[in-house]
Amino acid sequence: MTEAGRAHVVDAPLSPPAPRAGLLEVFRRRYLLRMLVQRELSARYQGSVLGLLWSYINPLSQLFIYWFVMGKIMGRSTEMFAVHVFCGLIVVQFFVETFNAGTRSIVRNRSLVQKMAMPREMFPVASMLVSLYHMGPQLIILTIICLFTGWTPDPVYLLGFVLALAIIAMLGTSLALMFSVANVFLRDVSSFVSILTNFVRFGVPMIYSYNMVDSRFGSFAHYYLFNPIADAVLLVQQAFWVGTTDHPGEIHATHIPDHLYSFGFLGLAISAVMLLIGQAVFRRFENRVPEQL
Repeated sequence: MTEAGRAHVVDAPLSPPAPRAGLLEVFRRRYLLRMLVQRELSARYQGSVLGLLWSYINPLSQLFIYWFVMGKIMGRSTEMFAVHVFCGLIVVQFFVETFNAGTRSIVRNRSLVQKMAMPREMFPVASMLVSLYHMGPQLIILTIICLFTGWTPDPVYLLGFVLALAIIAMLGTSLALMFSVANVFLRDVSSFVSILTNFVRFGVPMIYSYNMVDSRFGSFAHYYLFNPIADAVLLVQQAFWVGTTDHPGEIHATHIPDHLYSFGFLGLAISAVMLLIGQAVFRRFENRVPEQL
């Protein structure tokens, strides 16, 4: 046999065709991620007459309900209560939608998971980006309302808003990674997550203010701030709601906790650790996902 006709055998272990670099591989394949996000958005508004306008109508309807029921009927005394609630609503909606949609993302895209060699973490991440996209209209509505009240943007506080986004994006994605793979093995997980997220609205200072927590629990109120979602809500309220009140300095002193940025970065660190745990759990079970689907 000639040299050219000899077969070359490579002695190497077999490896799965799907990439194993995890979240890093997801962002290396940005074109696939962009296609998944576009596919999700197209599917959501397919056959809809109003389309993207629903992204404005839904938050406006929720804002009206909270403002009318809590502000008018129950007589909440919080100044600019509608803006206070809406700041929390933006954060809560971002987290809840990321968590819920991310949990269902693997099962919902079973055909792609079974047929394509791609990092499966891409599906929960795509769900987070779709949720972030839908946060845009809510942010536009909030900004317009604040500007009409004479609000002046503070660059330092707006950096806190960016910190809040990072906290929720990382925390929501980490939980979506863990629960999406669990949902493959037990479909009841998605229903459990839907129930679990119902408690989020009451675990953050949205329909009540932080000074109520501080006045009732005293020194123990600081433990409340170990909740990264609560920190994110307070950072958004600091960036938008405080500046819409008649006396921003007094409101900041009474309604925004001291060392909020320290707690915010602590929340970011907690979210980062959770993301690492979520990635580890996901990789531990992802090889069994196609056969379970």
